[in-house]
Amino acid sequence: MLDKTGIARRIAKEVKDGMYVNLGIGIPTLVANYIPEGISVVLQSENGLLGMGPFPFEGEEDADLINAGKQTITTLPGSAIFDSAMSFGMIRAGKVDLTILGAMEVSENGDIANWKIPGKMVKGMGGAMDLVASAQNIIVAMQQVNKNGESKLLKTCSLPLTGVKCVKKVVTELGVYEVKNNAFYLLEMAKGVTIQQIKEATSGKLVIEGKIPEMNL
Repeated sequence: MLDKTGIARRIAKEVKDGMYVNLGIGIPTLVANYIPEGISVVLQSENGLLGMGPFPFEGEEDADLINAGKQTITTLPGSAIFDSAMSFGMIRAGKVDLTILGAMEVSENGDIANWKIPGKMVKGMGGAMDLVASAQNIIVAMQQVNKNGESKLLKTCSLPLTGVKCVKKVVTELGVYEVKNNAFYLLEMAKGVTIQQIKEATSGKLVIEGKIPEMNL
């Protein structure tokens, strides 16, 4: 099974040359460290930054440069810093090609729940609602089962929704799934993982067609 870094490394392969990409809080922020060499990508942070670089080395942090998750980051040559109104104007205008988000649940029809667990204190939905409503492509980075061993790839989400019918692909510690036709289509498997493990960890409709390749990191 993959750890969080492995999930981020696999998702980084989905990033293409010339893309404008927004990275959500959690596992998605790690993707910035694994952008493939030889391609030009602009990372957008919803708190007001265009041109985000990888995380800084220890001792080189600048407390004034943070991402949406309040982590210290670096900037690349030509980067721009602006207010959140302009940032969300970019998002709502559809200028972001790819959004990579974490999630608590994803349903087989592409619904995503990633902002609230009833009974627990939260600061609010943040920018996730705008991102899922406006991005051209949404990939979710998540653990496939929760702490109780229950699947988070479901027929129907049980938690409050962030967006409906918007998720295109999910990458977990077990595999890569395309979300289409009200089902999770298994595209790749993590090294050492079996089809039976994936079936047991998927509550929603799972489609397995032909021989499934091993995930290449």
